[in-house]
Amino acid sequence: MASAPELNAPAGWLASRWTRLNGPRRVAGVDLARGLAVIGMIAAHVLWIDDLDIADAATWVAVVEGRSSILFATLAGVSIGLVTGGRTPLEAGPMHTARMRLAVRAGLLWLIGLALIATGVPVYVILPAYAILFLLALPLTGLGAKPLLMIAGGLALVMPVVQVGLDAAPVWSTAAGQIVSPLIGWHYPFPVWIAFVAAGLGVARAGIGRPAVQARLLGCGAALAVLGYGADALNGVGPASGASSFWAALWTAEPHSTGLWEVIGSGGFALAVLGACLLACRTVVTWIVLPLRAVGAMPLTAYVVQLVVWAVVATTVLGSAGDLRGFRDLEPFWPMTLGLVLGCTMWALLVGRGPLEWALDRAARAVGRGAPRDADRLSG
Repeated sequence: MASAPELNAPAGWLASRWTRLNGPRRVAGVDLARGLAVIGMIAAHVLWIDDLDIADAATWVAVVEGRSSILFATLAGVSIGLVTGGRTPLEAGPMHTARMRLAVRAGLLWLIGLALIATGVPVYVILPAYAILFLLALPLTGLGAKPLLMIAGGLALVMPVVQVGLDAAPVWSTAAGQIVSPLIGWHYPFPVWIAFVAAGLGVARAGIGRPAVQARLLGCGAALAVLGYGADALNGVGPASGASSFWAALWTAEPHSTGLWEVIGSGGFALAVLGACLLACRTVVTWIVLPLRAVGAMPLTAYVVQLVVWAVVATTVLGSAGDLRGFRDLEPFWPMTLGLVLGCTMWALLVGRGPLEWALDRAARAVGRGAPRDADRLSG
């Protein structure tokens, strides 16, 4: 006959997995926003998407283009902020340990990104840029909310101007430039995108669990989105002229243009989505969206798995992982998305932390002792 501890073990394990996904150490709204960002990036990769026309609901799916990855970068800043103390930056000793572990994670993310590029899947893999952004954020982790948000605003206004010149550099048309570009994630250029990470870090320092902060996020983010997209609609610069001149390249909100209006509009959109997710998860909605939160609790695993599945299926069915048109014609979005949501939900409830998140955490913890209490908030 089994002993009492043995009888209680399965229930205790399942309860601990449930608590880990829904307990006070997780921020449900951040997980929801991360889950939406991952699924949005899948949609941007595999769906045939027409240009966004607000008057035509059939084109609204185009909202995922560019904005999903910017949301992902903003949430990276939030996660870094949470792991380095939340509202109050960690003291010197623990902060040093946290920064060392972030650096280890950055190196591993870069290597994983290179492995994904090697699969031949025809997407711009975000992980190399993500790794560089982690490193660039390290000097910012000791700052409070106000200076971080001011830095984010300054970078958002200045760096798009600089980026136009950087993008025009002759090196990118050379063989060396074409090799370096994916290795540093230049499709998500870190000189501009560090603004999104700084904004997310500032939000974490402002107290992301406070209802007032969440409401301001929604309101201010929506206002920035209206400003950015409204200015783009009024400036008369169309997609075809986006790179025809310095000013045309700068005054645009086209996805992945890193134009000024994209940075303001899509950055605001990311903040508004985060605020909406945080507020929604203060209600019964948090239980309705639990599967999406499970995806957001293991975003690295989810991102990597969908690209690996893509490579395997495309190679098997089409004979090449690089056949983008052929893969999109297979209409893989819903099978991939539903499979990912179901798999992440079952894993989170039955096993716990995502496998890649667990592996990165173990590697990072090898750096030293004294882990910040909220370390698991970084990536699930």
